[in-house]
Amino acid sequence: MKINRVVLRHMQMKLKAPFTTSFGSFTTKEFILVEAIDEDGVSGWGESVAFHSPWYNEETVKTNWHMLEDFLLPLLFQAPIAHPDELSGRFSGIRKNNMAKAAIEGAIWDLFAKKKNVPLSEVLGGTKKQIDVGISIGIQKGIADLLGIVERYVHEGYRRIKVKIKPGCDVEVIREIRRHFPDIPLMADANSAYSLKDIERLKALDEFELMMIEQPLAADDIVDHAALQAQLNTPICLDESIHSYEDARKAIELGSCRVINIKIGRVGGLTEAKRIHDFCQTHHIPVWCGGMLESGVGRAHNIAITTLSNFSLPGDTAASSYYWERDIIFPEVMVHNGTITVPDNPGIGYDVDRQQVTRYTTFTKTYRPSLE
Repeated sequence: MKINRVVLRHMQMKLKAPFTTSFGSFTTKEFILVEAIDEDGVSGWGESVAFHSPWYNEETVKTNWHMLEDFLLPLLFQAPIAHPDELSGRFSGIRKNNMAKAAIEGAIWDLFAKKKNVPLSEVLGGTKKQIDVGISIGIQKGIADLLGIVERYVHEGYRRIKVKIKPGCDVEVIREIRRHFPDIPLMADANSAYSLKDIERLKALDEFELMMIEQPLAADDIVDHAALQAQLNTPICLDESIHSYEDARKAIELGSCRVINIKIGRVGGLTEAKRIHDFCQTHHIPVWCGGMLESGVGRAHNIAITTLSNFSLPGDTAASSYYWERDIIFPEVMVHNGTITVPDNPGIGYDVDRQQVTRYTTFTKTYRPSLE
């Protein structure tokens, strides 16, 4: 593939309802939409999942634009690309900035699959034709509101319910959910809101037979998580702590978790996500695909990676209509009885709705290879 130009679009989409976690509340999602166009005029699409502020990790929309414009795109344009896996090596001199790397790498993977005229899931090695999905519910104003939302999505057939927790909004909340829904697959996501000082409160969650507690301790920690996991019956799932294959290897060897959430943006792209998946599969650690309030483009990449065999737990890839009045792809992502049918069209499998893209775009810039 010889890339003729790359178009970066700064996007802003309003959420249908505020989404609240332990580190912030969101009413809109800013992101960068990446379009990579080859010499034949074929487009591949990727999405930066960084937020506008460094709540989740150190990256932001502005830093991603800077990294793409000043470092990653010049490296991309250096030479033609035979396979998207090459980009990991080409970008290796740039430390971290994984979400920026994943955004352009995702566009190249989509383009690569389209040039081969096969679905992205197939070129990644996926085999599933349907994937199970769950729903992620933010912190609500009151328990009645939360129970109403849980009931709605249980009725719609989602295969797992995830609720956000934080100190003061945890054990009692989970107890009420369990009282009303004793048998649903349920997990709690702490987004690093606790420390080992809270160990007794976290141990109190064992009675509720949760699927897992996601990222209870610090984002940069795997040592304390190992100490905590040794005292919990409930599996710990690591999210923010896992940025690479090496992080996953060390966490598993230390016993820091029994489940890993793989987010494409967090680990630097589909190539690294596959490596982590394969290592976890060898070591009998189940994985699932987490969400970052993606638009349909990022959502399509999540669907594709989830077709790999060790994505054995329902992920966060909910229907487009859960977040957006109108997504930027068509057809939009649809969930039927807790499953998504994997598209069989080439590339990400969905068409980008350019009219909607224009509607949500606040700024656009096109980049081409240097003539030097």
